[in-house]
Amino acid sequence: MSTPDPAAGSFLESLMDTDLYSMGAFFCDQHPELVDEVVARSEAIESQGLEAWAKASGSSVEETFRTLLTGLAVRYYKAVAG
Repeated sequence: MSTPDPAAGSFLESLMDTDLYSMGAFFCDQHPELVDEVVARSEAIESQGLEAWAKASGSSVEETFRTLLTGLAVRYYKAVAG
């Protein structure tokens, strides 16, 4: 049986002290019904690229980037928070 590593706990706590984590937590709390959709869209944007996704969806590159960033934040939050 191994003993818990106190440094690991500190590291995990530091992961929660980021803007990306806070953004993901806020989105999940405020829009739980949109979490799966924003994650799916962000994954599609990653695959296709910002400009290609924006053009195909009729969105601006800026709006597409915000969707990508929100999806990344939600995925980060869910990965850290469990």
